[in-house]
Amino acid sequence: MQLIESLVKALNVKAINTEASPRTAPFVRQALTLSLLLLTILFGTINFASQAEARYASIVMDSRTGQVLFARNADKKLYPASLTKIMTLYMTFEALKTGKLKLDQRLPVSARAAGQTPTKLGLKRGSTISVRDAMFGLITKSANDAATVLAEAMAPTEAAFARDMTEKARKLGMSRTSFRNASGLPNRRQKSTARDMAILGAAIIHDFPGYYDYLSLQKFDYKGHTYKNHNNLLGKYSGADGIKTGYIRASGFNLVASAKRGGNRLIGVVFGGRTAKSRDRHMTKLLDRGFEKMDTIRPFTIPLPSQRPPQIALGSPHTNTGSSKPVAVASAAVTKEPVVAKVSAPTPPPSPQIDSDGNWGIQIGAFSRPGRARDLLDMASNRISNLLTDTRYHIQKVVHKGTPVYRAQMLGFDENSARKACQSLMRQSMSCFIVTPDNGNLMRVAQN
Repeated sequence: MQLIESLVKALNVKAINTEASPRTAPFVRQALTLSLLLLTILFGTINFASQAEARYASIVMDSRTGQVLFARNADKKLYPASLTKIMTLYMTFEALKTGKLKLDQRLPVSARAAGQTPTKLGLKRGSTISVRDAMFGLITKSANDAATVLAEAMAPTEAAFARDMTEKARKLGMSRTSFRNASGLPNRRQKSTARDMAILGAAIIHDFPGYYDYLSLQKFDYKGHTYKNHNNLLGKYSGADGIKTGYIRASGFNLVASAKRGGNRLIGVVFGGRTAKSRDRHMTKLLDRGFEKMDTIRPFTIPLPSQRPPQIALGSPHTNTGSSKPVAVASAAVTKEPVVAKVSAPTPPPSPQIDSDGNWGIQIGAFSRPGRARDLLDMASNRISNLLTDTRYHIQKVVHKGTPVYRAQMLGFDENSARKACQSLMRQSMSCFIVTPDNGNLMRVAQN
């Protein structure tokens, strides 16, 4: 602006000093005015472009390993807008899983919830809405009133819930994120990064596979209105099945998207799109490049069950060393020199040595702690107890770049019973792969 003001002064001086006849003077002034207008447009365009770049960030990540394929400004703190609702959904899914909430449970609508600004469902103070409908309204319409209703069902106030959201973010490894509300409405202290949002996207997919399908909902009917999902990649981009859009004026158009092709699932994040359409086109290009790169860097892998990616794969240590959250590794280099640690479990009881017909097993996950591996083995054994005979637990320790990872396996199956066990677990939303421990090979039987 200072440069434009200087130019204005220079043009005025030029106009004064111009020895123009009264007949030509108006044309001189018109030419000077037009020049000034063009300069203003030019510098305004440059300023707009610099502002757009200032709020732009992107990342594409392999959701299974946490490997970053592309990134730009990925650690820059920006406004997440309605991407905030991904964490609200994460905590809602967690509450459903633990029994704190039920899908058909009716939740009261407070004055604060009813008073939220659009977009919203138009909920009335004193009315109620089911957890299911509140979630669907949040997913499709990005309803701010529904977000507040859910927040107040899980905490005394929305502000308290936001503190819980921030604490959960730290546990997931989102080290540069702070939440101030459940909806993403403007708040100058509510910031996140593209990398943190990619971590959150991967976490909600892998921690709640039974609920993640809700995020592919393309439309929602509620009280005579049909609300279409703002995520336009659904049904249009091959393999796209979630997650969430976001927009406020300060952020531009944001998107966290997930797409799966074959055994590969990518998480893409874009902050600061100029329009929804340009953001979607850009995301499409990023994901296309990501899948092309996956085809070159992973021509083969040792397939492991899909779990939330380890922070070591994201280039930073886990922020909560005491966390019992699962960690997965999917690199062929991991198994070069495995160290095996057998852990007996309370159930089922230990069995005799496996004969040649019982040298098949199943693997249900790879985790950062042996205790977590043991817990998941207990859960799996309870779910398929009718299929267990002479089986035993086997927790295999492997070391990747100095970090131990524990594979949770059950051994003692024949091929047919191993397949049946995996199929049963997958129907119950648990990951499962067949393993032949005598030679260490893993056979993929599921694409999660």
